[in-house]
Amino acid sequence: MKFIVRILLTALAVVLLAKFLPGVTVAGYVTAIIVAIVLAILNLIVKPILVLFTLPVTILTLGLFLLVINAVIILLADAFIAGFAVDGFWVALIFSLLLSLFQAILFSLLDSD
Repeated sequence: MKFIVRILLTALAVVLLAKFLPGVTVAGYVTAIIVAIVLAILNLIVKPILVLFTLPVTILTLGLFLLVINAVIILLADAFIAGFAVDGFWVALIFSLLLSLFQAILFSLLDSD
């Protein structure tokens, strides 16, 4: 149940960011839910592999390269989903930062209950 609520909260954050961030478009609410599910799957499967392969660069940059990996995950979701579009790497980087911030705030409200 908690997983479904987290997916819905992530979808809400995706819709809000698409409304306010230029360069990010979402076709609708169903597409936002699909984006949230795809992001969860990519973060579960692809992100650990990318982190492992880029571990030397991540250590060299003191962890800042993880921001690049998050932007790549957003761009992969853009490639997989037809109704979701991100206009370039820098927009994906800003989107991933703001999405992480919104998720942290919304999930903290969820865990306080």
